[in-house]
Amino acid sequence: MQKLISELTRLYLPADTLSAEVLAERMLGQTTVAINLTTGKELTRAMVISFDKMGDSEDAQHWNRLCAVANALQAQLGFPAPAVSISGANGYGLWLSLEVPTPVAQAQKFLELLRKAYFPDMGLRPDAVSVPVELPPCLHQSTGKWAAFIHPGLGASFADESGLEMAPPFAGQTAFLKGLQSISEAQFLHALNMLQQSRGAAPMVDVLVSERAVAPDGLLLRDATLEDIIRFLHSKNIEPTFRHLLPE
Repeated sequence: MQKLISELTRLYLPADTLSAEVLAERMLGQTTVAINLTTGKELTRAMVISFDKMGDSEDAQHWNRLCAVANALQAQLGFPAPAVSISGANGYGLWLSLEVPTPVAQAQKFLELLRKAYFPDMGLRPDAVSVPVELPPCLHQSTGKWAAFIHPGLGASFADESGLEMAPPFAGQTAFLKGLQSISEAQFLHALNMLQQSRGAAPMVDVLVSERAVAPDGLLLRDATLEDIIRFLHSKNIEPTFRHLLPE
């Protein structure tokens, strides 16, 4: 558990904003209160983009859109790979880690420009950066199912039901985060400038989907095989228990 707490702190939590005890209670399912990732000085080290299932749609459009946006973040904006999570309810999340605490207003502006460029048909809350979030792994307040970080190759298998019946193993969650890097201040400001310069241009997401863009070492618009997942976990010295990773 301590290794997972260290990774969550390294990537997403500003210093001294959330105690290890509170994180442990959430990971054990003892509390389900959403947490605020911002500081009292209106700074944040994380941005979360939610991709929820559209109405009664039976396809994986929300997953395909997440892949396209994740690829764009890497291939076009030069970001490191983001983490991917299932919400415990009806969708996914992309987790962007900021190396340097960033003003909430600036991060919100970035998300709004990103939405216009890459997912204009999706809504974005005006307080998307500052609203409390379900930081995985945790029990979702409404559904009672577990939100968790996942291997991107497993994403499509959660298109109909984006939650786990039981808590994911801490070692697996740690493995999904351990190799991730934060977005540097220079990378963030460069991407923000690129999006500002492209303001008013046609949305880019259709081009990304049609070309099936692939970012090096990033997310792919395809599913990983079980062999791919096993190979990844074995590289982290983890013996997979797929009842924790796949919906029943």
